[in-house]
Amino acid sequence: MIYKCRDNPRIRVKEKVAIVLLSYNSRVYLEQFLPFVLQTRYPDFRLIVVDNASTDDTAAFLTEHYPQIDVIQIDVNRGFTNGFVKSLPCIEAEYYALLTSDVELPPDWLDPLVKAMDADPWLGACQPKIKAYRERDAFEYAGAAGGYLDIFSYPFCRGRIFDHVEKDKGQYDRSAEIFWASGAVFLLRAELYHRVGGFDNDFFAHMEEIDLCWRIRRAGYGIRVIPDSVVYHVGGSVILYGSPEKVYYNYRNNLIMMTKNLPDASLIWILPLRLLLDLVSGLYTLLKGHSGDCAAMLRAHRDYWCHWRKWLNKRYFEESEIPWHRMPGVYRKSVVWQFFVRGIKTFSELPAIGRAGEQESTP
Repeated sequence: MIYKCRDNPRIRVKEKVAIVLLSYNSRVYLEQFLPFVLQTRYPDFRLIVVDNASTDDTAAFLTEHYPQIDVIQIDVNRGFTNGFVKSLPCIEAEYYALLTSDVELPPDWLDPLVKAMDADPWLGACQPKIKAYRERDAFEYAGAAGGYLDIFSYPFCRGRIFDHVEKDKGQYDRSAEIFWASGAVFLLRAELYHRVGGFDNDFFAHMEEIDLCWRIRRAGYGIRVIPDSVVYHVGGSVILYGSPEKVYYNYRNNLIMMTKNLPDASLIWILPLRLLLDLVSGLYTLLKGHSGDCAAMLRAHRDYWCHWRKWLNKRYFEESEIPWHRMPGVYRKSVVWQFFVRGIKTFSELPAIGRAGEQESTP
């Protein structure tokens, strides 16, 4: 059935899980990967495709080949975040499995995630192990085996630090507490998503899931990676990895996220240091001949400061009993220093990462 988002439809999902697949000009990926979604062995799910104002033949393809699938159509594309911001309030379910269109799902991907959530009422979200579609023995950039933040709020993953992606040799096959789950595919409690405010539409794309997970953490809930579930992600299908556009959103949105979520006592010293580190990073890229990346960084900082009061007004004040720097998934050192100065390229080699490793357990 086709639903127009402007009509504010109400889709009451009787099944336990609503798989919400966001698509933008993804007809090719839908043709390739939608059959895998429908072959999911978990017995209690309903698939809903959100067509984020595609200009290709996505709508015609779904109508002709998958008339049984519910489709929510959004009139105007205002970014990745807007696709979920507009559609999820229309969907009533116990769990949302949020999914991008460029993910290959093995039949048994969903069951371990649901079992983990059912077993722990304080688990707010979880993600599978995410591997690269084109290099299937390697982790994928966007999430790998679970997301972390360092003390300066730089994101990295078990299996990926900055642009260095590890091969999967089973080194991260234990379930672990993480700080953020990848927006490529993750499962979360629907009621909790709405309670903490959902995705922030000002992000447009990139790091919106980290911001959401930070608020889930501050509300007292856990986030885990469940490596018994494995998926394969193409990645970079809308905004290319390494493009100036991606660089822009990564810098700008990280600053917004910090401003919204860091406690006062941390923000007052971390933000100035982050500005300095970003400027050093921009100079480094300029010296390497990547003037476009440097320009994107400067534009990101300009746009952040032009709306600084707006970001301050978004601060989320539900305090956690655990200080943010002691939350699972926060690395209490600088990953920038470890990577660029000390030359450490893999997650398991990071000094003091054992503190996080002690928290690993099988759910």
